[in-house]
Amino acid sequence: MVGGGYDAAEMGGVGAEIAAGVHGLGLERVAADWPRLTVAELSPILAAHEGVGAVQAIAWHSPRPFAASALVTCASATVFVKRHHPRVRGPLDLAEEHAFLAYLRGAGAAVPTVLSALTGQTAVATKAGVYEVHALAPGEDWYRDAVSWSPFTDRAHARAAGRALASLHEAAAGYMAPPRATGLLVADFRIFGAPDPIAAVARRVAGEPLLARALEGLKWKADFARLLLPWHALLAPHLCALTPLWAHNDLHASNLLWRDDGGVACILDFGLANVTSAVFDLATTIERNAVEWLRLGDGTTNIAHADLAGALIAGYCETRKLPPGQAAALPFVLPLVHAEFALSELAYFHGVLGCADRADLAYHDFLLGHARWFTTLCGQEFLLRVGEIARAHNR
Repeated sequence: MVGGGYDAAEMGGVGAEIAAGVHGLGLERVAADWPRLTVAELSPILAAHEGVGAVQAIAWHSPRPFAASALVTCASATVFVKRHHPRVRGPLDLAEEHAFLAYLRGAGAAVPTVLSALTGQTAVATKAGVYEVHALAPGEDWYRDAVSWSPFTDRAHARAAGRALASLHEAAAGYMAPPRATGLLVADFRIFGAPDPIAAVARRVAGEPLLARALEGLKWKADFARLLLPWHALLAPHLCALTPLWAHNDLHASNLLWRDDGGVACILDFGLANVTSAVFDLATTIERNAVEWLRLGDGTTNIAHADLAGALIAGYCETRKLPPGQAAALPFVLPLVHAEFALSELAYFHGVLGCADRADLAYHDFLLGHARWFTTLCGQEFLLRVGEIARAHNR
């Protein structure tokens, strides 16, 4: 889902080979947009990291679409390397993410270790892009090939993920950094967490030229009024319960590594991490793992799995009870939890990639289509069930 406006030469000549078979905007894999990582490219990057050793081979290319990522076998260690386009993530953007990871590790959370270069920096910028290097995380990647919004294979996995999310929230308590500086491909809730979402969009547009240009020609105010503001009106009485918290905001099955006993060994990929709230993060986890959005429109009667949502909530509440106000807010956050990331995708596809068809999909199918589904009978029943479960587990 990246790279339509950039070729290999603009990425610093890392090679014209493009990886096939990354996750796209549907159920089928598509050709990648960013050049794949190569041994020749990574050798000087990893030579600047002590204790890694010479690059020997690339063991696996990640199918994730927003950056080029791989597991790299070196003489002394296997590491995970990710290359970002500098318009998407610069060193300062990654420093925000890495500082949060360091705090979580200090609080005992099971998250990856980011390796520093000999300069002391955790992000290395070259003509080819901006690189980050992680130590190999513990655990088995049982959902490595799962596409976006794939459900858990069973409720035990969902329950374990809920427990892991709650533990992460406990570890994150007290982290007081400001929100992410970038608006590209990060989660946020400063639009629909505000009393006046339209005014909040206007403020965001004023500071984000890519989003401003992406919204030109779209009747977004009318679309918001029809499909999003009614949900905000239902949420509004509960906004005061949404205590700000730095959170993961993208905890789906393939961002988890697993132990043999079915527990979560490590939580991966904090690229969407930002200040939101515990309720937002829990709602996102439900939305990512219990609603099969890529089947929306294929004739499937019901794309939601209330049993998996219930197991997630049950696991979460085993470790961390939601205060009554937060439990009450959960079903009203769910129809809005995707919206601001969809706007960031719209800006990304339109402004960074120059890809009109994907921008259109992000706006009409993701931003509006997901909110519309919650107005259907199946969507309403799902929200009702989520609310019932949340209240039952927090009595």
